[in-house]
Amino acid sequence: LAAGMTLIPALLTGGIHLDGFCDTADALGSRRSREEKLRILSDSHTGAFAVLGAGGWFLLTWSLWQELAPDLSPRRMGMLGLGFVLSRALSGLGTAVLPPAKGSGLLHAFTTASQKQAVALTDGGLAFLCAVGMVLLDPWPGMGAVLGAVLAFLYYRGMSRRQFGGITGDLAGWFLTVCELLILAGVLIGGRILG
Repeated sequence: LAAGMTLIPALLTGGIHLDGFCDTADALGSRRSREEKLRILSDSHTGAFAVLGAGGWFLLTWSLWQELAPDLSPRRMGMLGLGFVLSRALSGLGTAVLPPAKGSGLLHAFTTASQKQAVALTDGGLAFLCAVGMVLLDPWPGMGAVLGAVLAFLYYRGMSRRQFGGITGDLAGWFLTVCELLILAGVLIGGRILG
């Protein structure tokens, strides 16, 4: 179960978010200038930090699912399903409210063509509904999951501005990957410690 639940998100998305996570891990690990980090994001080669980051992500995700497996119920699975929607709603909200790092690329094209206020309201509203649904389904684990998602978004906002001058498609993939990991951790902590 833990192995399957770890692999399903990567298989369903073709690994696109994990690719962004790996590119971002390489850029952050380089400790270079902002311009060099942006260049590393667009480099198709895989570096040591990407391999270490992906290995760590798979290990942590598998470990969290392994710990959660005995406590899974239909309500908790529904809450975790909402977590995937929450992470994507927050990612969409980020494209509307956070500045792009580059004047080109897929994310830049998407954000300049969109109506940012409508996207922010829609994705912000969807994120709120998901958060409420998660808490109603399983209060303490739901609150832990929502807290994990909020912390991931706040860190994403600060890190992307400080390290890259804004967001890119790779950073959005990094955010989704980290957000979903922190949602799992929040469910475990909320259910075991607070619940």
